[in-house]
Amino acid sequence: MFLNWCIVLIFSTGTSLFHSVQFFTNVPDHSGVSPVIRFLLHLQTGLPRSVVFWQTVLGMFPLLLLHVVAVKCSSEPMVDVVVDRYHIPKLCPREVQTEDFIRYHFNGTFHVDGKTFDSSHDRGKAFISQVGLGRLITGMDRGLQGMCVNERRRITVPPHLAYGSIGTGGVIPPDAVLVYDVLLLDIWNTEDKVEIRTLSKPKKCSRVAMASDFVRYHYNGSLLSGQAFDSSHDKNATYDTYLGQGDLIEGMDQGLLGMCVRERRVIIVPPFLAYGEKGHGRLVPPQATLVFEVLMVDLFNPKDDLIVEVKEVPIGCTRRTTVGDYIRYHYNGTFQDSTAFDSSYQRNSTYNTYVGMGYVIKGIDKALQGLCMGEKRRVVVPPHLAYGGDGVGELIPGSAVLVFDIHVIDFHNPNDPVDVKVTHKPQECDVLSEADDWLQYRYNCSLMDGTLLYSSDQFDSPSVTTLGANQVIPGLEQGLIGMCVGETREVVVPPHWGHGESGAGGVPGSAVLFFQLELVELRKGVPEGFMFVWLGDSPDPLFPAMDLNGDQEVPLQEPSSCCRSSRATVVFGRESKQTTSFRTCSTVRTSTKTARSSHLK
Repeated sequence: MFLNWCIVLIFSTGTSLFHSVQFFTNVPDHSGVSPVIRFLLHLQTGLPRSVVFWQTVLGMFPLLLLHVVAVKCSSEPMVDVVVDRYHIPKLCPREVQTEDFIRYHFNGTFHVDGKTFDSSHDRGKAFISQVGLGRLITGMDRGLQGMCVNERRRITVPPHLAYGSIGTGGVIPPDAVLVYDVLLLDIWNTEDKVEIRTLSKPKKCSRVAMASDFVRYHYNGSLLSGQAFDSSHDKNATYDTYLGQGDLIEGMDQGLLGMCVRERRVIIVPPFLAYGEKGHGRLVPPQATLVFEVLMVDLFNPKDDLIVEVKEVPIGCTRRTTVGDYIRYHYNGTFQDSTAFDSSYQRNSTYNTYVGMGYVIKGIDKALQGLCMGEKRRVVVPPHLAYGGDGVGELIPGSAVLVFDIHVIDFHNPNDPVDVKVTHKPQECDVLSEADDWLQYRYNCSLMDGTLLYSSDQFDSPSVTTLGANQVIPGLEQGLIGMCVGETREVVVPPHWGHGESGAGGVPGSAVLFFQLELVELRKGVPEGFMFVWLGDSPDPLFPAMDLNGDQEVPLQEPSSCCRSSRATVVFGRESKQTTSFRTCSTVRTSTKTARSSHLK
């Protein structure tokens, strides 16, 4: 038990004047030890704060201590609880105050022999109570004040602040000094609200989460003590849900509002806005404050439409895509948090498809309409216009918003003709190219995005061809018809006039080709009908030798007979397309030069 003693210190300041200071303290009753010695031993432990205080004060003056007297004082107890804060956490954002609720573990032992009389650890369940309103023994109400979560204290409670001279329930004897070893796990108050701490936020935040939005987020969940209870990262999947529809605990519904994609928050939810008295499973105990570290990955609303942001439109856009066009484009596909999921650039191949005909997801089918060649767009596609709640395997999760950065390379319609634009025409332009003419020309061949494929400048001399001889792609032949020497043209050749869906060496499939042409030389060709080429000297005169029956006409049968007897070869004109250039019937000049560009047949 504790005995109530008055300690009187009598000292002198070096003058004839004497002073005395009286302390009141409770000194443990150790039999056989004088009260003064017991006080001095107790003073050495530093437990009675009043003694320590006066000991410090007296040490400041050159006092001469003359005598120490210990006498019994009144029976009125003057002692408070003794608190030993033997572990204080580095961070303590909140301390226990009157009317706070707390959740803590404890071991209760008797001071006299250290025997345990109660323990929350043994029960496997933390103790929950409110502080300062008489729900705890007075000593614990006082001893828990100012405590931090994760702090450990040893609280010594004298009998009159515990169970007094009566004890309780046969467990606590009368006049027992109790020692509680406490670990604080949680603090909350009925006035608490959801606490939000923003860790990071993107500079650009065009939209924030609102009620009725669908969100996808990652989180780490822990108790206020730091003990983890759940994590979406461990599952390698976001948590996906609607806001404001009761699918989440109330505190999370509140804490997620106003978040941007890629924002990080800490959301602290008091128990009554979390799982309350019931807790959740075996990892979230009753009346637990929950701490969530959240990363917002995605958000959208079921009423969302496409979001199209035009990044770049080429100058002089005269035509835009419409339903039925065939388009070639490059793209980068990402989620809203910038995580990439696909890219045509990585495959080094454009994505090719028809516009508005259901060959791609609905959002992209719509976004591909109204585009110019060379245009760049960013398209944000909500899940209901993309892959919905199912996603695509491990590539695209369910309910994912997709972001496409699109660059249109070219497009055409299967009914498009060859587009010919004259860029320069000489003043004298009387002789125009036509079928069977021999041409020498310069050219640059490129894709519609400006990528050069071939050029006659890469060779020693311009290219040559004979119109109608099936030596070049049909679109180029169309572009060369009707030209005069010195004329320049720009010719757009759709793939069905070019190399088609298969492409050719260096030319992608379904590519629209752009030619810059200049006609260098023109030699007129053979008229309709046929002609003969003599391998030796030709007859002189020629016509009578061919007109075997003398009727002034030379049908095919007559010159054929003539040829057999005169070592001549029949060379057909436009119908057979076997000749390249002729000056006279007796003199034939044929180009032996082989064309070297991809637009040749």
